[in-house]
Amino acid sequence: MKAIIGGSSLFKTHIFNDWEEKSIETPYGKVLLRIKGDNIFLQRHGLPPVPPHRINHRANIWALKILGAEKIVSINSVGSLKIRLKPGKFVIPHDFISLWDIPTFYEDEARYIVPVMDKGARGYIIDMCRKIDLVPVKRGIYIQTRGPRFETKAEINLLKGSGDIVGMTMASEATLCMEQDIPYASICSIDNYCHGIVKTPLAMEELEKNWKENLKTIEKFLIELIRH
Repeated sequence: MKAIIGGSSLFKTHIFNDWEEKSIETPYGKVLLRIKGDNIFLQRHGLPPVPPHRINHRANIWALKILGAEKIVSINSVGSLKIRLKPGKFVIPHDFISLWDIPTFYEDEARYIVPVMDKGARGYIIDMCRKIDLVPVKRGIYIQTRGPRFETKAEINLLKGSGDIVGMTMASEATLCMEQDIPYASICSIDNYCHGIVKTPLAMEELEKNWKENLKTIEKFLIELIRH
């Protein structure tokens, strides 16, 4: 089984409308998914959707484990910390920074992992991109913040020397997948420059416009991913 995790950028997609809806009970709560053949789609925010800081990541990943997911591809919306990484580009992170609110399945036992993004899953995403003539940025450091607000200019000034993109969900998912030995990788759509990176003020109108434009590419990617 292959699993796709999507976020707010996929709220309005019609790709999964005819997939079978399934409810999975986990020790961490109930999760709603959609299944078609050997493919699983999980909307990380749930239905009705919750904001990033309230996502039940442990329930989500455990549900995918129950269903036998052998590979997880996530779609993440991010802001750019670098001028060269313009809105409309796509990044496949090779590493991440998340020093706060780190989720774990090992609340009551001393078990440790060395967190490394899965090379095989990252290569798989790169291959899918090649099939639709999409040229992603093949490496990047993802920094996770808590949300739901965007970061201040001062926070971005602090972060821009350490990473390339900023989001609110990927590192949590990646960490939990690593604990369960499930290959996980992400394709991140850059929807905006982070607050203060460019002179033009960050505005929700511009962000929503970029969401819609990036969704066209994401849907092409997903169609190819599901076919294979």
